[in-house]
Amino acid sequence: MLDPSSSEEESDEVLEEERREVLGAAGGGSPRSLLPPPPPRDPRGREAGGARAAGPSPSPSPSVLSEGREEQERLQREEREKRLRLQLYVFIARCIAHPFNAKQPTDMARRQQKLNKQQLQILKERFQAFLNGETQIVADEAFCNAVRSYYEVFLKSDRVARMVHSGGCSANDFRDVFKKNIEKRVRSLPEIDGLSKETVLSSWLAKYDAIYRGEEDFCKQPNRMALSAVSELILSKEQLYEMFQQILGIKKLEHQLIYNACQLDNGDEQAAQIRRELDGRLQLAEQMARERKFPKFITREMENMYIEELRSSVNLLMANLESLPVSKGGPEFKLQKLKRSQNSAFLDIGDENEVQLSKSDVVLSFTLEIVIMEVQGLKSVAPNRIVYCTMEVEGGEKLQTDQAEASRPQWGTQGDFTTTHPRPVVKVKLFTESTGVLALEDKELGRVVLYPTSNSPKSPDLHKMIVPKNSQDSDLKIKLAVRMDKPPHMKHCGYLYALGQKVWKRWKKRYFVLVQVSQYTFAMCSYREKKSEPQELMQLEGYTVDYTAPHTGLQGGRMFFNAVKEGDTVIFASDDEQDRILWVQAMYRATGQSYKPVPASQAQKMNPKGGNVNTGISPLYTDRGQKHGMDEFISANPCKFDHASLFRLLQRQTLDHRLNDSYSCLGWFSPGQVFVLDEYCARYGVRGCHRHLCYLNELIEHSENGSVIDPTLLHYSFAFCASHVHGNRPDGIGTVSVEEKERFEEIKDRLSSLLENQISHFRYCFPFGRPEGALKATLSLLERVLMKDIATPIPAEEVKKVVRKCLEKAALINYTRLTEYAKIEETMNQATPARKLEEVLHLAELCIEVLQQNEEHHSEAFAWWPELLAEHAEKFLSLYSVDMDSALEAQPQDSWDSFPLFQLLNNALRNDTFLCNGKFHKHLQEIFVPMVIRYIDLMESSIAQSIHRGLEQESWQPVNNGSATSEDLFWKLDALQMFVFDLHWPEPEFAHHLEQRLKLMATDMIEACVKRTRIAFELKLQKTNKSTDLRIPSSLCTMFNVLVDAKKQTAKLCILDGGQEQQYHSKIDDLIEETVKEIISLLVSKVVSVLEGVLSKLSRYDEGTFFSSLVSFTVKAAAKYVDVPKPGMDLADTYIMFVRQNQDILREKVNEEMYIEKLFDQWYSSSMKVICMWLADRLDLQLHIYQLKTLIKIVKKTYRDFRLQGVLEGTLNSKTYDTVHSRLTVEEATVSVTDAGGLQGITMKDSDEEEG
Repeated sequence: MLDPSSSEEESDEVLEEERREVLGAAGGGSPRSLLPPPPPRDPRGREAGGARAAGPSPSPSPSVLSEGREEQERLQREEREKRLRLQLYVFIARCIAHPFNAKQPTDMARRQQKLNKQQLQILKERFQAFLNGETQIVADEAFCNAVRSYYEVFLKSDRVARMVHSGGCSANDFRDVFKKNIEKRVRSLPEIDGLSKETVLSSWLAKYDAIYRGEEDFCKQPNRMALSAVSELILSKEQLYEMFQQILGIKKLEHQLIYNACQLDNGDEQAAQIRRELDGRLQLAEQMARERKFPKFITREMENMYIEELRSSVNLLMANLESLPVSKGGPEFKLQKLKRSQNSAFLDIGDENEVQLSKSDVVLSFTLEIVIMEVQGLKSVAPNRIVYCTMEVEGGEKLQTDQAEASRPQWGTQGDFTTTHPRPVVKVKLFTESTGVLALEDKELGRVVLYPTSNSPKSPDLHKMIVPKNSQDSDLKIKLAVRMDKPPHMKHCGYLYALGQKVWKRWKKRYFVLVQVSQYTFAMCSYREKKSEPQELMQLEGYTVDYTAPHTGLQGGRMFFNAVKEGDTVIFASDDEQDRILWVQAMYRATGQSYKPVPASQAQKMNPKGGNVNTGISPLYTDRGQKHGMDEFISANPCKFDHASLFRLLQRQTLDHRLNDSYSCLGWFSPGQVFVLDEYCARYGVRGCHRHLCYLNELIEHSENGSVIDPTLLHYSFAFCASHVHGNRPDGIGTVSVEEKERFEEIKDRLSSLLENQISHFRYCFPFGRPEGALKATLSLLERVLMKDIATPIPAEEVKKVVRKCLEKAALINYTRLTEYAKIEETMNQATPARKLEEVLHLAELCIEVLQQNEEHHSEAFAWWPELLAEHAEKFLSLYSVDMDSALEAQPQDSWDSFPLFQLLNNALRNDTFLCNGKFHKHLQEIFVPMVIRYIDLMESSIAQSIHRGLEQESWQPVNNGSATSEDLFWKLDALQMFVFDLHWPEPEFAHHLEQRLKLMATDMIEACVKRTRIAFELKLQKTNKSTDLRIPSSLCTMFNVLVDAKKQTAKLCILDGGQEQQYHSKIDDLIEETVKEIISLLVSKVVSVLEGVLSKLSRYDEGTFFSSLVSFTVKAAAKYVDVPKPGMDLADTYIMFVRQNQDILREKVNEEMYIEKLFDQWYSSSMKVICMWLADRLDLQLHIYQLKTLIKIVKKTYRDFRLQGVLEGTLNSKTYDTVHSRLTVEEATVSVTDAGGLQGITMKDSDEEEG
């Protein structure tokens, strides 16, 4: 069918011009009368001479006249197109019926079924149902995320929808894209023991297939596939006929009429038609050489070459035809090939010096089937006697039927024989078994002798048998059938009268057989009975057969015809008209003559004016063909048509049909279409360059209209045309016409523009890298197109320059479409600053996605020039920077909402080898450097103020690891450093500067915090009392913890690796350590002062003091009447309770074990030192009993408690402790002597069991 756009005016003009080209080369009457020339056109492009109304009538309005004229023109145009398609279909049908050059290719890539819009919608719904949990498919989160990404990015993409609409997308493309996505995801997953990543991939693909198929597979075809569904297979002739009926819009009835009229099922007729066509092409070549009417070539020397090309192409076709077997697969065909000189055979048909046939070359082989049914009229034999029949072909073996009773002589037995005799003798005999004892042979009851031929009736018939003398069976008959086959190479046979000058020199009736030895060799042979070889034969090459009038001097034969050749005439005659017609037709096909014999009576009927008649239609179909208007198409001489223009139309229609079938063909023809087009070109002499130029033109046109065309296909055709035009064909230099060269240059320019446009639109022409490898092939083809000629390679820089220009356009195209998709223009003009920033952030995400898709799907194609793809990305980002700068300028001062934009873009760019610190990346840094510095300045001021205010108002309640102020300080410092770290500043020097500044700032802040905490600690400690009622406040522990936490945070917030920074920032550690030591010392001094207070109380009992004597006297006097409490024991218990509870407080509320141990070490050592010094001051005095008891308990309990708190043995058993222990032991011994019961069990020995 024609493309619907052909109804437009401009397309009509092109179509009409093509029709005129088709008929331009016609030299005879028939082709010219095939299509009447269209009426002339007026300057406005309409045909002139519209239909006029008959008779006077009112003048219609111009619009009515115009409508009527246009309708008439439309009808005429449709009629011309219809006739042209019918004529073209005749030629195609002959190519399909008897191919001898091409075969259907079996090595072509199998094309996949294309997806349509409805199937895409169903697919989206199925994946959406899976994501909504509406299917029974079990999947983990990773697979669901992969499917969600595939659905959002790929399935919902408008580029995929356009690709589906263009017919260039198959289910396999969808699966490949998903496979690539999950391969990248699975590679990034951690390894799992016992589960390989290949297993995960296979499982995910199986689940994808399950989602894709859904409940029913919409890709499955019904049981009876349509023609388009089997077009990828090897097609039968019937399927090829049906396909091209659809392509050319031929009705089934029209096909049947053409099929019958052309005798497409008659191989002999088709081979004869080919021979006539080839002979006509040779004659046209010779005529062209004589008249010197050549196409215009680029050089004059090519004119003679052109004639040689025509001759050699015809010779090749003749060789192909000659190489075909006479019978395709016939088991009986054993003729030897005729050995002849190819040149003399093809160009010098009828030459006297050609190799002659011998009689052995035409030996035939026949198969006979003899079926004996029954015998009738058998009376001479008793009913119970046994009878049987024998059959034989004279000169061959003899066969026998089964035995039967004479009452029922019926058999139905078949005998098969093989003979080489065209006129065999068949003998059938009837026997009965002899009953005589001395009888040696059975008795013959009758016989029949038959002389069958291939034309004999095949049905059973009764034959009268010859019986012996005196036999009672005078009316004996046998019913039998003799079937003699017709070998494929025996074209006709029968009895004729003949008279010739060199053979058959006597006029008499002979049995003739027309034998085909090879495709170009036929022989007329006469045979005698029982002879394998012909008696005489005549080769038909060079002869012309025709009907003749009766010859009066010859007796025998009624209907005459002859075969004429220079120097020879052979006259034949048959007994009836039908037999003569069949013989003339058979010999006409054999001679290959261009003239079609027509009986005189029929010629008068068909051409009453007596003009030359040259038909190609069988007389059997003449009336029917004429009745339906097919005669002119069948009888048209193919040699008088412009097959180049016809083929252009055929290829266009075939390509339109192919692109609209159910396969994603990308412009590739199906095997059946390739076969028919190849056969047409070879048979009708369509030049290869013309074929590929037309193909390129059509492919480019479809590609420009949005169809997906494989660039590899364009490359093949372009390379063929380029090698032809530039004289670098693999088969040698050929002729190049001026028209071919001009058309090639035009095609080259169009193709170059198309390729550059596709590269500029690579995201939309090859979405997601589909079709696979197409973009890479496009770039390769562009390099080929840019070459000046076939042999001179183009400099790489020139190709690079063109590709760079295309990618610059691509950047603008991609960004423009992206902003249209995001509707950024509307937002940027009217939105608030916050809305603008939001839109620019969203646009940045889309831009990054575009660049990632380019890298993932298209970088391989640009592997030759990776820097060009980087330049394209820079150009693309520079366009984005305009909108970004506009949005950032609209933001209020000291607004930090734009930092996520920097992080998003920087994270995408810093990992890209080519874009990191590129033009856009540096521009981005330049914009955000002042903002980062400003932000850090403000944060530093804010943190400093918060420290000052916080510590002034600090309640020192414990919060996490410190106080509220310290926690806030460390969180802010850490958050600020993490924020700057997350920026991942790409420029190393500035990144180092930021890090250094933040570390220094953290050092200063922590130093200030530590110093203020130290001051607060000292002030708080001073406010506490010095009695045993002292319990260390939690606020002091909190301050202690603040210093501990500062120590930990310093390692993270203040330390830089190496250099002076390490040395500088180690000072903060020293400061914290010194401060901790100081507060430990202060705290120890405080608790030791409590011990000193206890000891000062004990000093009142010193020997020699008034208080000591008074107390001793009072106690002794009172002890006689009541139990007096033990002085000093309450004091010891109170102090021990003070120590234990404060130890517990410190252990519970101070977070650092190391500092607690240091504190306890110093506390213990200082306590022992104070006691030791107190005792040293009383070396010359004896301790009062109560002093001794109190000190013993204090020393022992202190020793034990601090040992339980983890104070080391070396500290516990210091010299100071040893001194104290020795003094108290001596004092204990002294008291035990003077007052044995005064200590009441209190002793320095470890074995005592005091409580408390």
